[in-house]
Amino acid sequence: MSILFVINPVSGGKSNIDWEAVITEFYSTQQFTINICLLSGENDESSVKDNIEKCSPDIVVAVGGDGTVGIVAKLILGTPIALGIIPAGSANGMAKELEIPGEPAEAMKIIANGKTKDADVIKINDEHICLHLSDIGLNARLIKYFEEGNMRGKIGYASKVMKTLWTKSLMKVNIVAAGEETTHAALMVVLANASKYGTGAVINPGGNLYDGLFEVVIMRRLAFSELLKMWFRPQPFDPKKIRVVKATSVTIETSKKVHFQVDGEYLGKINYLKAKILPAQLKIVVP
Repeated sequence: MSILFVINPVSGGKSNIDWEAVITEFYSTQQFTINICLLSGENDESSVKDNIEKCSPDIVVAVGGDGTVGIVAKLILGTPIALGIIPAGSANGMAKELEIPGEPAEAMKIIANGKTKDADVIKINDEHICLHLSDIGLNARLIKYFEEGNMRGKIGYASKVMKTLWTKSLMKVNIVAAGEETTHAALMVVLANASKYGTGAVINPGGNLYDGLFEVVIMRRLAFSELLKMWFRPQPFDPKKIRVVKATSVTIETSKKVHFQVDGEYLGKINYLKAKILPAQLKIVVP
């Protein structure tokens, strides 16, 4: 079996782990062909694509955060090549969703011994691929602040959360999903393929990567009772505060441009969004 490891050396801040050495040593006694692709921050997608074509791997492992996972996933979507993940980013949302441990040795064992499952993805505006969670509004603005703040890790997230919550504002959104058109004043709207953010907050208690559906989560109010559910006891939300709609496609329009993110990557402001599910398009190595 051939495995290509795509390593982002600066995921989660400056890493003190020599990933190339750790990976090479771990698999030295196993029957795998190991190849390494180091990302530089320039032309990363092209570099990974070239390495995939050169190595013809059975598995491509993203060693990094959700951004690194996204680069790899986009290139192997709809192919027999499986995605593996060794979490090394700030939030590692997809790894946490899949219950992949943060300990490198344990994650590498899963690559060697795990099984593969065919996960759904969401295609947004015929351009972006969402594996995990995409949203407009409050959280996307938080990510923008985070990227501007030159701070990584939990302290960075905490400071930006406080700033974002302090400046929260409602947006007027028109949503067409599941054969119904509705209008809302909302803090944020989430397209949820998964159940929780990398911080651990459960935004979509019924999230399932393999069911051929995604959920449109409309946060009307950020009530304390719903925050408790997100952080401590996941259960259905009060629909008067947070409404959840199962869908295979959605169209969203806002009265003014709002912040937009996909899988932790801030993508600017938009006032129109359309999305659809692509069932079972991504093979993933899971525990």
